Amino acid sequence: MLEKIKSPSDIKKLSQKEIDNLVIEMRREILRECADGGGHLASNLGIVEATVALHRVFDSPRDSIIFDVGHQCYAHKLLTGRYDKFSTLRRFGGISGFTNREESEHDALTAGHSGSALPTALGIARANAQKSNDNWAVAVIGDGSFTNGMVFEALNCCAETNSKLIILLNDNEMSISKNVGAMSGYFSRLRNSRKYFRFKKTFQNVVSHMPGGKKLVLFSYNIKEFFKRLLVPNNVFENLGLYYLGPVNGNDEEKMEALLREAKTKNKCTIIHMLTLKGNGYERAEKHPENYHFTSRFDINEGVKSSSEQSYSSVMGEYLCEIKERNPRICAVTAAMEKGTGLSVYKDKYTDSFYDVGIAEECAVTFAGGLAIGGMLPVCALYSTFMQRTFDQLLEDVSLQNTHVIMAIDRAGLVPGDGVTHQGVFDVAMLSAIPGTVVYSPESYSEMKYSFDQAEKGEGLWALRYPKGAEADYDRSVFKAIDDEKTIFATDSEDAEIAVITYGRITPTVLQATSLSGRKVRVIRLLKVNPIDHKTVLSLCNNAKILVVEEGVKRGGVGEAIAAAAGQADYKNTVSIHAIEDGFVPHGDLENIMDLCGFTAEKIAEKIKDL
Repeated sequence: MLEKIKSPSDIKKLSQKEIDNLVIEMRREILRECADGGGHLASNLGIVEATVALHRVFDSPRDSIIFDVGHQCYAHKLLTGRYDKFSTLRRFGGISGFTNREESEHDALTAGHSGSALPTALGIARANAQKSNDNWAVAVIGDGSFTNGMVFEALNCCAETNSKLIILLNDNEMSISKNVGAMSGYFSRLRNSRKYFRFKKTFQNVVSHMPGGKKLVLFSYNIKEFFKRLLVPNNVFENLGLYYLGPVNGNDEEKMEALLREAKTKNKCTIIHMLTLKGNGYERAEKHPENYHFTSRFDINEGVKSSSEQSYSSVMGEYLCEIKERNPRICAVTAAMEKGTGLSVYKDKYTDSFYDVGIAEECAVTFAGGLAIGGMLPVCALYSTFMQRTFDQLLEDVSLQNTHVIMAIDRAGLVPGDGVTHQGVFDVAMLSAIPGTVVYSPESYSEMKYSFDQAEKGEGLWALRYPKGAEADYDRSVFKAIDDEKTIFATDSEDAEIAVITYGRITPTVLQATSLSGRKVRVIRLLKVNPIDHKTVLSLCNNAKILVVEEGVKRGGVGEAIAAAAGQADYKNTVSIHAIEDGFVPHGDLENIMDLCGFTAEKIAEKIKDL
């Protein structure tokens, strides 16, 4: 049936039996594609029926359907004319694994970070009201995202009559790691209040069949409200002025459709609380949804296999345990990224000093600052892309306070698959703008451990950034440490005509490029990328032409800092920068996006030749 679905309008006239068959086919296609090429599996399997119901009740793109984070949009893509491209999901040149405005008119928001759906939907709804049209805005938000501050800030502004805004709360008790905190407990209590909803249904059925039932409508409403407050007290959404419906089985398309249509009859912002099963339809994912939140390629019959391979993330978690053994002040903080950042081993061993604040990165950083003020030494582990949200907290609540906080920044640099919203290429420029921040960019496990040792002994704000995956295997003996702190390294060839300065994961590629260039080149590698000992670095260049190669944005990066220092020092030769220019890097495998950005050995060699 899927090949016949070219737009959401094609499913509006299907019978319920046809809808049920379509749901089965969609779930099978999502499972097949994730097994073949990787992707966010469990969340997408859980929201198939709800997505079908949304597109049967609303008229996309006239009505805006906004998926928070956007990674649970696979069913949405299948229903909006992208079935024929679905096999290109997350692949270079193919369709995104998230919603993307450039990809389809049905994607109202280019998403990738948590909490943005509701404020965006609220803005769209207010714009619709200004234009006096009848368009709807729907925000689909997971229960994990309700820990994000923007959601609460937007909820505070939603209480308005005649608002064509619906919030669909997808309650599957999971985000990336198991949901934590009071909000998760609150949803659990709502889930356990089904006795009220069973009573409501029975009562309405009885009243509707009584003589004079129409005259009893107002009376029944008052009775309903009485029992609702008796059996489900303190509903936070109703206290905020919203109309609350649910909980409803989100994996029952017919019930979801009925409740969505009921929500459209209300004259105020309505929240529908739906319960879904993460991984629904694939038993392995149902039993272990945390293992199937995101998957690499796997065999459907065998399931995802746990990997024992080391990575920067796993080494970080293990070494943090070693530091804790010698320094009881150490504690770990993350934002719903326990497994992704490698902290599971730390959590298991030192539960009392492990803190997961939920999907609330800003809170994580300020909380870490508070721990530091209280005498602890917090290590706050976040992905580079999510760390971007914390600029004000790092500036005002950590750096300004002169507190000792260590930021463990995972997924730094280009990140395959997830694409434009997840590229970790802005962190160096961002952190370098914060006074007193020390930034290390290790390119091996041993260097990462050394960086943590230095950060532990230091003061103020330290940031250690490292890429996704494993360390590269190459001959590191070509580099000799220049300074006592072991933060500047260089190859021989003091009489080189060109000096190439670089750092981090791209180092072995730069070395390969120098051998391809046919020029006499000295490679200078930085471990500390902020602040930089410019005097020492420029002296190593020895008035040769300089090329700075960095896997990050050009504006505000290491290259611009070195160029500025060279200008102030009246350096006798040119400084060129090979970095990511203005714009955003799309999704794809690492090899292709490295090539797109010019970070292959061949393209760097051409840059060296052209100097």
